[in-house]
Amino acid sequence: MRMPPPTAAFLFGHPAHFIALGFGAGLSRAAPGTVGTLVAVPLAWALHRYASPPGFLLAIVAVTAVGIWAVRRTAHDLGLPDHGSIVIDEIAAFLLVLFFAGADILRQCIAFLLFRFFDIVKPPPIRQVDAAMKSAVGVMADDFLAAGYTLLVLAIGQRLVGA
Repeated sequence: MRMPPPTAAFLFGHPAHFIALGFGAGLSRAAPGTVGTLVAVPLAWALHRYASPPGFLLAIVAVTAVGIWAVRRTAHDLGLPDHGSIVIDEIAAFLLVLFFAGADILRQCIAFLLFRFFDIVKPPPIRQVDAAMKSAVGVMADDFLAAGYTLLVLAIGQRLVGA
């Protein structure tokens, strides 16, 4: 059974909810994971422009760490370990993809499509991790595995095309 998205009151009821729900992206009634993934794009553009590579990586670590805290609290309050409105996991993992994809718009679009594919289809071991780890770390882990698949395909594509 699909759970309805939380309300705006829930979103603003606790800072963890605001973070876990991707600053409101998780309230989307259509494809909240996709909408949440898109939140990473302007964040990455700003990080590519204003942060050094180590600063960008530090931002990913910070988003991930704060995301784990926010997911733990929000999942508890929603009564589900991985409610569909929780999208900070997509944001953190896609930031990692965008770090390696760089600032090229075409590469970012391809990376977006690949990441969404792997996050939705959940090829092994993503599906197994998603099923086994019903915790805040598990919520984040399956998206980082999808990011790993995305980066692997991008690397193979770059090697084959030579771009």
